[in-house]
Amino acid sequence: MRHQKKALKLGRTAEHRKALLANQVCALIEHQRIKTTLAKAKAVRPLAEKMVTLGKKGSIHARRNALATLRHKTAVKKLFDQIAPRSTDRNGGYTRIVRLGQRKSDSAPMAFIEWVDAAQVAEEKAAEEKGAKTKKEKPVQAKEPAPEPKESAPMPAEESKPKRRGWLGRKPRDAEK
Repeated sequence: MRHQKKALKLGRTAEHRKALLANQVCALIEHQRIKTTLAKAKAVRPLAEKMVTLGKKGSIHARRNALATLRHKTAVKKLFDQIAPRSTDRNGGYTRIVRLGQRKSDSAPMAFIEWVDAAQVAEEKAAEEKGAKTKKEKPVQAKEPAPEPKESAPMPAEESKPKRRGWLGRKPRDAEK
């Protein structure tokens, strides 16, 4: 009987699976969205949500538990400082899995796993960058004209098209010589 055996094994040993999931959660924390197989995304989701719950607690004990699981100080710091405070009003459901279809090589079902609040952060950053670009573009200063290059050899008026490669990507024999 299989009662209360929820863990997805992913065809790995316990140590390998634990390390894989910790690395996936660290990548999710760092990049806000990762592309992986659907089975791995479904296995990562509970661990990621537990880490956000620890981040919302904010105590030293919670920080040490997160560090024991993830083993990356920078990821734990970003989790506690940036990701968990965004989710204070939410009671679970911090991640979203978006199905992408199948991978070409082996037809494995692919998916994005991302933070639910990440879309708001991306929109705010885009607005800030857009505003910063317009501010940077407004003060235009007169620049000195670039010095003209010295003429060493006359440039051909029109460059000839490169020769097409032969069969199966090999260069033609006359091009090798």
